[in-house]
Amino acid sequence: MVWNQVYDPLGSAVLSTVCAALPVLVMLIGLGFLHLKAHVAAFAGLLTALAVAIFAFGMPVGKAGLAAGFGAAYGFLPIGWIVLNIIFLHRLTEDNGLFAVLQRSIASVTDDRRLQLLLIAFSFGAFFEGAAGFGTPVAVTAALLIGLGFSPLAASGLALIANTAPVAFGALGTPVVALSAVTGLDLLALSGMIGRQLPFFSLIVPFWLIWAFAGFRGMLEIWPAILVCGVSFAIPQYLVANFHGPWLVDVIAAICSMLALIGFLRLWQPARTWTSTQLPGRHGDRATGVAEQSPAAAAALRTAPSRKQLLMAWAPWLILTIFVFLWGTPFVKQGLDHLSVFKFPIGGLHLQVAKMPPVVAQAAPEAAVYTLNWLSATGSGILFAALIGGLLMGYSPRQLGARYLTTIWRVRHSLLTIMLMLGLGTLTRFSGVDATLGLAFAHTGWAYPFFGTLLGWLGVALTGSDTASNVLFGGLQKTTATQLGLSPVLMAAANSSGGVMGKMIDAQSIVVASTATGWKNGEGPILRYVFFHSIALAVLVGILVMLQAYVPPFSALVPH
Repeated sequence: MVWNQVYDPLGSAVLSTVCAALPVLVMLIGLGFLHLKAHVAAFAGLLTALAVAIFAFGMPVGKAGLAAGFGAAYGFLPIGWIVLNIIFLHRLTEDNGLFAVLQRSIASVTDDRRLQLLLIAFSFGAFFEGAAGFGTPVAVTAALLIGLGFSPLAASGLALIANTAPVAFGALGTPVVALSAVTGLDLLALSGMIGRQLPFFSLIVPFWLIWAFAGFRGMLEIWPAILVCGVSFAIPQYLVANFHGPWLVDVIAAICSMLALIGFLRLWQPARTWTSTQLPGRHGDRATGVAEQSPAAAAALRTAPSRKQLLMAWAPWLILTIFVFLWGTPFVKQGLDHLSVFKFPIGGLHLQVAKMPPVVAQAAPEAAVYTLNWLSATGSGILFAALIGGLLMGYSPRQLGARYLTTIWRVRHSLLTIMLMLGLGTLTRFSGVDATLGLAFAHTGWAYPFFGTLLGWLGVALTGSDTASNVLFGGLQKTTATQLGLSPVLMAAANSSGGVMGKMIDAQSIVVASTATGWKNGEGPILRYVFFHSIALAVLVGILVMLQAYVPPFSALVPH
């Protein structure tokens, strides 16, 4: 029997909204203030979500349990699968000393930590976001930064801040494609509108990133390099989004940014070299969860690397880049799906829960099909890259198997946390709890362009995915914009652009960052550090959308 979602179960919009917010509040308070371990806080949030869904929103017990289990399965594959295999590759390169050689090669471009941060966290991370998404860029860049000597909090928090500007276009344009599908709006119009919003922040975020790490004075000392990095990303981002489409925006912009920055650094270096890897002031951390450097790594750092060593050090990461990019292309993904994909409709949940107006124009049953794409999943591409790279590094198959088992043991709690958090997010979607929160934003009248943007931020903070946020709130954005006389394209795009700033505080990304840096129980400090940055940048996106809605010449950028 189909269960219809109810968005004001308590007969008061205020009380229903407060009730709907309880699961997220419980989890965030547990992580950020009570200093609970991440999997404990996630479990508490999930239990609260079950209670709210069943007792307040009237969701049948069986359907609530199935929704949580469905989300947990998705948390393992594809999300946890990416984390497990990228940590496996990192440990292989670390144990035989090649990661230390990689560190030296990056330092040869510049010894300045601020410039290394720009190159790795912003430009290189954007490439992985455009090619794979789903936590890959944070996992890769945080691991690289921690290997370069950045403190755990700096590596985690700064990787999350950097992974904002490219998120709206995600893995080969997937979030925008999904947004077009759920709204019925023209794909190229949406791509172009997002491409007239995010380039402003592609300029701002590199400056913000270095300010967060080195302070205002430290940022000013390298402003020419930051400007080159941001402009060389923003201009291709605008051009590709508006004149080609959403598919290759981040990949092309990231490559342009990396090449421009490396070329500029051959001609220019700052007067003062910044060598600190700690965050300034009260944000300096005392974490001790990072694995100690192996003797081979320490020896590599003391010797000048040969050309052969440099090639060997970069080979695993080049292989990773090739595999991740191939796995993200539709041709390869569809071919692998044809060989290996299995789809399992969740009995009792699939098409048994219906979204209702005003969230959608008419009642729409929610699909609940678990896709076991073990071969085409991005994590599988990373695993193949790690195995090939491991063999090239001289590991035997037996040694690779042993290290894989130790990696599983190392990330077991992180995998559990991701599964619990995805279970919570999926349950809130099927119970209608997230739609209740979204409708609260829709009652803001003329200020809706600002609060509608924050709705996208909320969607990503809840689900961990700009794609999921677009699917969740895209229809609501279009309907509300039409009722208020606003451009549906503007507000649908704002959902995606505002959502990118929620990426740094979503629980999934924080766990990925903590795991990649080897920081046990670091999720709470990371959340507290990035929360201000997330809110502040989301507010700035909201202000830009308000200007585009009402104020010339910004409004001239909006298609009518």
